[in-house]
Formats: sequence, structure tokens, C-alpha cells
Amino acid sequence: MWLGVLVAPWRPWSTREQLDAEVCHAHEDLYDVTALVPARNEADTIGECIANLREQGDELRIVVVDDDSEDQTARLARNADHELTVLQGKALPPGWAGKLWALQQGLPHVQTPLLLLIDADIRLEAGMLRTMKAQMRNRRLHFLSLMAQLPMRGLWEKLLVPAFVYFFKLLYPFHLSNSPGSPVAAAAGGCILMERRVLEQIGGFESIKDALIDDCALASRVKQAGFSTYMGLTRSVTSIRAYPNLASIWNMVARSAFTQLRYSTLLLAACTALFVAAFWIPVATLLLGGDAARSLALTALLAMMLSYLPVLMYYGRSSLWSLAMPAIGTLYLAMTWSSALRYWRGTRSQWKNRVYSTRKPNAQP
Repeated sequence: MWLGVLVAPWRPWSTREQLDAEVCHAHEDLYDVTALVPARNEADTIGECIANLREQGDELRIVVVDDDSEDQTARLARNADHELTVLQGKALPPGWAGKLWALQQGLPHVQTPLLLLIDADIRLEAGMLRTMKAQMRNRRLHFLSLMAQLPMRGLWEKLLVPAFVYFFKLLYPFHLSNSPGSPVAAAAGGCILMERRVLEQIGGFESIKDALIDDCALASRVKQAGFSTYMGLTRSVTSIRAYPNLASIWNMVARSAFTQLRYSTLLLAACTALFVAAFWIPVATLLLGGDAARSLALTALLAMMLSYLPVLMYYGRSSLWSLAMPAIGTLYLAMTWSSALRYWRGTRSQWKNRVYSTRKPNAQP
């Protein structure tokens, strides 16, 4: 299994698909771009996000949709920039995911050919939006998404955040996602630059209105419509939202892990068997097996660690973290089971004080 990961022609462990800001002293004219920012309870980050967007260049249009916030998000957004548009979002209608409903409400205010979908906790390095535009133009792309770098300061962030990217790349190999003939489509919702006409052609956000994993769903719709997409890593797009403890990372993963398995108990069982075979059996065999079995187990563990090293090196982390892969895999499996247990108890997903029930919108109590 682990040797297969290493020799797979699409190289899911590779970090070759990456894009960082190019050094440029000229100020970019961004008259053709509108940044659409869905914001729910983002008082801690919205001001910095908007100030950072303004630094990207001249004439950038910014539309913030206050998604029924329970704090001062809207007021702080207006105070940060008097030229932007702040919309007060309407109540969430049945059948819609909150973020997509916020984006849909902001879409009529976008008149530019390019649309930047950016979360309120995302920061772009100087010149990054210019670099993204150039990448789209040079590669004739219609849709470009970059995986924002999450903070990696605390113990749990250092242990689990690089692995989050690693597992995402195993599930959605970037090489396949960027290949026109492949059905794989990936995106990271924190930072997406796309053509507005493409979004209109696929039916807007309404075409994926109930998707909780909205970024990959959007990329899939774009790719199915025959347009070109790109997904890559970057150090020039960062999240300013910290995940200081295990619980915060746990909830981030658990909110959509069972959704990723399509709420299927069969897929959950298969996932569990896969993780046991991949992470537990090599360790158990190394400790308890005979000489021949231990040699195989050691080979598996070495291949496992080798496959993780490129991601660790990309983010400047010590290679010694690869020794923790069995423990990391166990934690992510536990998060997935936690997600399933929440679903079976009636909670499909929960984020920022908004709960999506497993009950159908029109179901009777």
C-alpha cells in the first residue's frame, strides 16, 4: 500500500504544484477583480483581511456579505474601508449551506470579469493577486485555487496541520485535479480566483447550494462544464485563524469528515480498515512479528515516512515529525468516527454556532 503511494504516477505526495507571490515593485491595477468575502462571526479577522486586500493593488472592488453574524463583523468591516460594499445577509433558507447562501447574495454585486472568493481569515502576501492573475492568463485557466497555509505554531498545529494537507493530497491528487481528462477536482475554499462568466454558466452557487464541502463541489462543477482548473500549494496565502488546541483542529476536521464519506457506514468501515492496515498493522508487526514480517513492516513504515517528508519539508518542519505518522493517522480516524457519531445523533455539521441537522428541511418533527 505505501509503496504504491510512492510509485503512483500522479505522485500524490509531491509538492510540485505550487504558486507563490512574485516580487514586483509596480502597483497592480485590479479594476477587473472583485473580492467576495463571506463573513460570519469574523470580528477578530475581518479588519486585517480587508486591509490586506487593499494592499494588493488599485481599484480592487470588495464585497463583504455579513452572514447573520452574532458579533460586530459588519461594523468592523465598514470601519476598515469606507469604499467597500457591506451586505447584510438574509436568513438562511432551507436547503442552502450558509457560506454558499452568503456568496449567492453577493454575486449580483460582482460586475468584473474576475471573482476572488476569499475567506475573512485569509491574508495574501504582497503581489499575490497579481501572480494569480498571471498564472490564469499564462496557463489559460478559468479557475485557480490555492491551499492557504494554516498556522503551525503550537504542538497540535505542528503535529496535525501538515498531515491535513498530506491527507487532502492523497484524497485529491493535485496532478489529477489539474489534468483536464481526469474526473478528480479539488479546491480550497479559502482562496479561489475564477472567471465570473464561468460561475454564471454553471448556474451560480445555487448549483451546489447544499454542499458542505463547497470548494471541491464548485471545482467539480467547473471541470464538468469543460473549463480548466488548477489547485496548488502556496506559502503566500496564509490563514490568520489559530487552532491552539486539539479540540479546535478536531472540530475543523469532524465538521465534514463523514460528509466526505457521503454519510455511508460502508465507506466508514472501509476507511477504518484502510487506516488499520496502513498505520496499525506495520507497528504491531514490527513489535510482535518474526524477522521476515518485521522486515516487511519496517519497509512499510519507511515508505510511509518517505511519502510524508515532502510536505514536511515544504512547510519547513522537521523530518522527525514523520515518526508520528501512526499516531497522526489514528487521530484522524478518530475525528472521522467523531463526525459519524455526530451525524447519527442528528448533527450533519456544525460550525460557528450554526448547526445543520440530518433532518430534511421539510421533515415533520
